[in-house]
Amino acid sequence: MDLLDRLGLQYPIVQAGMGGGTSGPELAGAVSAAGGLGTVGIVPDPQEMHDQILRARALAPGRPVAANLLMPFASKGHVRACVDGGADCVVLFCGFDAGLVEHLHAAGLLVLQQVGTRAQAIRALRDGADGLIAQGIEAGGHLLGVEPALKFLPRALEVAGDRQVLLAGGIAEAGDVRRALASGAAAALAGTRFLLTDECAAHPAYKQRVLGATETIETLLFGVAWHERHRVVPNAATERWCRTSPLGPRPVRAINRIAAPLLRRLPSSLNANALRMQRRSVPFYGPASILLGMDERLVEVTPLYAGETAGRIGSIVPAAQAVLELAGA
Repeated sequence: MDLLDRLGLQYPIVQAGMGGGTSGPELAGAVSAAGGLGTVGIVPDPQEMHDQILRARALAPGRPVAANLLMPFASKGHVRACVDGGADCVVLFCGFDAGLVEHLHAAGLLVLQQVGTRAQAIRALRDGADGLIAQGIEAGGHLLGVEPALKFLPRALEVAGDRQVLLAGGIAEAGDVRRALASGAAAALAGTRFLLTDECAAHPAYKQRVLGATETIETLLFGVAWHERHRVVPNAATERWCRTSPLGPRPVRAINRIAAPLLRRLPSSLNANALRMQRRSVPFYGPASILLGMDERLVEVTPLYAGETAGRIGSIVPAAQAVLELAGA
């Protein structure tokens, strides 16, 4: 039985799990209700994540719902939230834990692991992942990919054997999905297309910046607490601090890399206060993006995650419409 049959998907369309509240229950529920696989992104409070999964399931009765675990931030409470909240599938990102995979399997959940290299794919499969999400370098948000998605896909398929591979990166239109499926992917995962939907909790100013984007950059600037590459739309912070190198100032990167393990242990309330204190003049920025209801000035000093597909998406639409357009339905 393939992944689509096991999950009961109508369309081979998966919404990326955008963390920090960006892909909340309204977005995930709308995508799942439309026949795709909606994904609730991780939030700092496990109880809140549990409640969001329940809410997404209520919005999409009888449909599967996924949850995304960013491994550097995932706690035992987050794992319990996925199980007790009733997620059908968990997507693991940026980290490995065979024991966690075993625990999720024992609870009856399907486990997918997002990978960007052949070595990562081999590790994920050895840990017991049911399938892979092969991420290309075109993807927005935090990057594991190091080469174009359709170039990496055959490598992932080769090591996956009888386990299926989904494709992430460069998915904005039905033609992208058709190419992914024709190349052997079981489904296509889209992030930026679902960022630009009515139900996404990103701040309207963030969405407008992505709609008007003519370029994205790969950087490490927004690396406080999580020092990984990320693709963003430029803003005032990147214009000031990425002039010499798109990755950001070398001393700042070094400090972020050293301090990341400690900073991840701080209470989420302190991280929220730190977000409000971010300024263009101080080059220390966390990975949290600006959400609906926040001070609009933060659009200049928070990461505007977006993939290279931003230049090909011209409107904000309901999530259900995005699913149907991607599916060519």
